[in-house]
Amino acid sequence: QVQLVESGGGSVQAGGSLRLSCAASGYTYSSYCMGWFRQAPGKEREAVAKISRGGSRIYYADSVEGRFTISRDNAKNSLYLQMNSLEPEDTAMYYCAADSTCLLFYTDTDTGYKYWGQGTQVTVSS
Repeated sequence: QVQLVESGGGSVQAGGSLRLSCAASGYTYSSYCMGWFRQAPGKEREAVAKISRGGSRIYYADSVEGRFTISRDNAKNSLYLQMNSLEPEDTAMYYCAADSTCLLFYTDTDTGYKYWGQGTQVTVSS
């Protein structure tokens, strides 16, 4: 059974930091590209960051470039998102997801992402 379990969300003030983690199980983790996505109330889900199978390729949304860092540990079947200089606009539910195709990598689409976690809430106050 495939499981993606996010953790690390919470409430912080603007300018603060959080580190999200995603624990994967039930599939061959290293064979999948991974991504972090977020959805704010009343808005569509958007891609935040993606990382290739081995970690050599990384994509960031323009809105988080320079502030967020995605990484993965294939030995631990884990995905991370270090979020610094958080802004109120970063408030959203954050999801990790897995894509076996790794197509459309350098885009903001979630096409191909087959497995999804339940999400962890991030709230940034001004």
